[in-house]
Amino acid sequence: MSPSLASRRRSYLRDPVRSVDVTKARNVGALVEQFQTSSIQARNLGRALTVWENALRDPKRPTILIGLAGPLIAAGLRKVLRDLIDWGLVDVVVSTGAVLYQDLYQSIGGRHWMGTPNADDVKLRDLYLDRIYDTYVDELEFERTDRAIGKLTEGFVRRPASSREYLAYLGSRFNDPDSIMATAARRGVPVFSPALIDSSIGIGLTLYYQANRMRKDRFILDSIRDNYELVQILNASRRTAVIYIGGGTPKNWINDGIVMANYAFGREGEGHFYALQITMDTPVTGGLSGSTLDEAQSWGKISRTARRAMAHLDASIGLPLLAAALWDRRSRWQPRSRLKFDWTGDQVRVARTRPGGK
Repeated sequence: MSPSLASRRRSYLRDPVRSVDVTKARNVGALVEQFQTSSIQARNLGRALTVWENALRDPKRPTILIGLAGPLIAAGLRKVLRDLIDWGLVDVVVSTGAVLYQDLYQSIGGRHWMGTPNADDVKLRDLYLDRIYDTYVDELEFERTDRAIGKLTEGFVRRPASSREYLAYLGSRFNDPDSIMATAARRGVPVFSPALIDSSIGIGLTLYYQANRMRKDRFILDSIRDNYELVQILNASRRTAVIYIGGGTPKNWINDGIVMANYAFGREGEGHFYALQITMDTPVTGGLSGSTLDEAQSWGKISRTARRAMAHLDASIGLPLLAAALWDRRSRWQPRSRLKFDWTGDQVRVARTRPGGK
């Protein structure tokens, strides 16, 4: 073997895979840190922890946006998502309507019940029970929630408004300490849902529309205003970080925000500087949910120098591990300033509070 070939070989063999030693993992944070020198998706999850921590500790104070898609509430992640908002680990939430609806469903009194993926679905239909893989929800409680949303909307402003404004209103109507939307409303964290009508919240809004369609002074969901509000947040941010749990519309919309900000405000500079995703989808189908963060660099949506990690595993496993690890290692990122969003119509001013500020 020539010396040059031997040297090239050694460049590949510098970092050995280290066995995970659970006896030395005093907490989840220490365990996920060990993942960083293991392999396969454990290593990717360990990298995701590093990316998130770096975003939290960056002196440029990135705005952290989280995109939520998939059966996250049915998976038991409601409290985890609520905690991420309450701890100040995310600054902006972008979600499918289904995630937010099931949060409201629990605030109103509905429950998710342990079931089986082998249930007889025709029998479940006769019992007015709906199945989400191995979880049951009550169709009668769903109808009650749909109608409650329609009635709650009667108290909302009778004019065009963004999903952010409407969802802040819904969140403010519930004194539920475990609610994602109520916690976001209390903390002043904006929640967007660019495909809100593609959910049971849309059913509630349809009931509202049916009751008010002949009135000129009714609430109208203005989706394009969502775009305008998002690009203002991005334009006001020195740097941005994105966390994608699943993919779908939230991932595409947040990424498109960079393009919209460039067009609308002439925003110059990088795409998202930090990016991590937990997904079970793969890139080989060409779909957005599984597309790599590297692919988004070709569009300018992710910075060419971005710190990024993509873990292909079930979010019901990966997200609690990440959240617990961040909590265990909170001395590394606390205190962190919060963003204060001052809204006047469709205009927003973004300011930082002092670290640890309420």
